[in-house]
Amino acid sequence: MKTIKIKFDERSYPIYIGENLISNYDLIGQHILSKKIAIITNDNVAAIYLNPLLESLSSHKEIISIVLPDGESYKNQDSLYDIHTQLLKNKADRSITLIALGGGVIGDITGFAAATYMRGVNFIQIPTTLLSQVDSSVGGKTGINHPLGKNMIGAFYQPKCVISDVNVLKTLPSRELSAGLAEVIKYGLIRDLNFFEWLEDNINSLKEMKAEFLIEAIQRSCENKASVVEADEFESGIRAILNLGHTFGHAIEVAQGYGNWLHGEAVGAGMVMAAKLSKSMGWLSDKDLDRITYLIKNAGLPTNPPKISAEKYLELMMLDKKTKDGQINLVLQKSIGEAVLTNTYDDKKLHQILENASN
Repeated sequence: MKTIKIKFDERSYPIYIGENLISNYDLIGQHILSKKIAIITNDNVAAIYLNPLLESLSSHKEIISIVLPDGESYKNQDSLYDIHTQLLKNKADRSITLIALGGGVIGDITGFAAATYMRGVNFIQIPTTLLSQVDSSVGGKTGINHPLGKNMIGAFYQPKCVISDVNVLKTLPSRELSAGLAEVIKYGLIRDLNFFEWLEDNINSLKEMKAEFLIEAIQRSCENKASVVEADEFESGIRAILNLGHTFGHAIEVAQGYGNWLHGEAVGAGMVMAAKLSKSMGWLSDKDLDRITYLIKNAGLPTNPPKISAEKYLELMMLDKKTKDGQINLVLQKSIGEAVLTNTYDDKKLHQILENASN
C-alpha cells in the first residue's frame, strides 16, 4: 500500500492506494470517530461494493445507507436535499461521519452534503472510478451542477482520508476507465514531462488493468495534484492549471446534456483543443501536438469535439469559473509538462478552433 499525505496544517489527511482496502476496517476505522456513519453511494456501485463495506463496518458502527440514482444528471440540488432529509430523519447529529462510496458524482455531492449539514461534519472518500481516484477525490472541491453550468454551486471542504482500492477498478467499463485516463494524462501535460513519457510507454498496461501500473499512475497523479493544491487550496492562483481542457470540456458536457459525454471524454477532447490553440501561439510544435493527440486517442478517448456552434461554445465557456471581468481565461501549454493560465491568447485563433469544431 502507498500512502500520500495532503498537507493543510490541522486539516492534513492521507490518501491510501493499494489492493483490498475497501474491506480493511483497521484502515478505515481509525478515521471514524463517531458511532453513527452514513454511506452515500449510487445504485450501480451499491450492487457490487455496498455489502463488502457494510460487512467491514457494521459490527463496529451504526450505519445509514443512502443510495442515489447513478449519473451526472443526478448531481443536483434534489439529490443534495435527499441526503440532508435522510440524515435528519435518522437523527444524525454533528458527530456523524459521511462516507462517499462511488465516483466523482458521489464524491462531490457527499462532500458538499458534509460541508453543509449542520455547518460541517466529517467525511471520507472511497472513490470507485479511476477518474475520482486521481482527481475529484483529492483536494477538497465539492459541489453540485446547475442546468446552466457544471460545478457552479459548492464549497472547498477536505475529507478525513481518501481510500483508493485499485481492485474496484476491475468492474469498470472500458469507457469509464478511459475517462479516468484523461485526468491521468493531464498531470503529465501540465507539470510532469517524465510522467507523460511514462504514460506513452505504459498506456496499454493501464488499459489492461494491471494493478502495479494502476497503483503507480494513481500515486504519481495524486502526488502531482497534492503539490498543486497544497500551494493553492482555494484556487486563487496556480491551482487553475489543473483545469487544462476543462473550460472546453465543461462546455461540451453542458451542451450535450450531462452524462451523454463522460467528464473525462469531454476533457480529453478539450485538451486537444487547448493543445491546438497552444500550437497556434507557437508554444507547441507539430510533433508535440501529434504526441498529445496520439496518447489521448490511444487511451480510448475522443480527440474531436462534438459539433457545437462556435457561438454556443463561447456562451458556455463564459460561464467557466476562471472567467473574470468578461474575459475567458484558459489553461494552455507552454510545452509538454508546463501549463499556464492566460487571457492573452489570440481571440481570432480561438474562434477558428471553435469554428473547425462545429464543422
